[in-house]
Amino acid sequence: MVFPLANWRRTGLGLSLALSTLAACTSDPPKPVLPPPAPPAVNAAPRDYADYTKLIWSDEFDGGSLDLTKWGFDLGAGGWGNNELQTYTNAAENVTTTGGNLMIKAIRPASNSPAYTSARLLTKGKQTFVFGRIDVRAKIPKGKGVWPAIWMLGADIDQNNWPKCGEIDIMELRGSKPKELISTMHYANSGGSREFKTTTKVEATDLSDAFHVYSVVRSQDQIRMFLDGQQFFTFNKSDVGSGAYPFNNPFFVILNVAVGGDFDGNPDASTTFPQEMLVDYVRHYQYQ
Repeated sequence: MVFPLANWRRTGLGLSLALSTLAACTSDPPKPVLPPPAPPAVNAAPRDYADYTKLIWSDEFDGGSLDLTKWGFDLGAGGWGNNELQTYTNAAENVTTTGGNLMIKAIRPASNSPAYTSARLLTKGKQTFVFGRIDVRAKIPKGKGVWPAIWMLGADIDQNNWPKCGEIDIMELRGSKPKELISTMHYANSGGSREFKTTTKVEATDLSDAFHVYSVVRSQDQIRMFLDGQQFFTFNKSDVGSGAYPFNNPFFVILNVAVGGDFDGNPDASTTFPQEMLVDYVRHYQYQ
């Protein structure tokens, strides 16, 4: 059959429209525009101790008084869950800055009421820290029942009670064993009960004889402890097991000297007072 030219044109036009319509119906819909990937957390990857050179925050304690924009106080008695004997105050006899150092002093009042006083300072509500290296250069006290500590708690403690918030003990000392540096990680298991991993670094000399730098390096899913730049303890996310790992969250710093309690027992006749912890500085570094 021969189509007239006019019919061919009409038929070709119809075919073109049909193909055009079919192509429009079968083309892929526009793809959604995805946001760019989130940048990695600052200092999330672990680096060598010496790589952390950028000073982010510090207190050098060089002023004539404690900087209250950086530090607050825990006050009162009650044992703090460890049957301790001291009452924490913010009195000048218990906490002051002198000679470029913070001095936390545990004393035994002549009145024996309260039995002992001391101080506990913390950056809660003022400064928190995530990844990077924290150095605390300090000279710590000793004596049976004397319990100095440099440590950290999760900043969400008011929403996630201890131990769910996590606790990082950078330095604890049983005053009766002044050559033994103790570092401990506290956390909750899947049932919410406390679990911990600890280590004791035994030194050849008395730690209370001189200043030392106590450090923690926090990275994504990893914690490392150092004494004078030498690593002695590592804690990884796998150490937590089935519980939540809280140590990637913001934490605040605590400095204190406790007296008595479960950790080293109570002072005895050999223990002298006052006992002082001197802190030269607290510094937070990150790498570039």
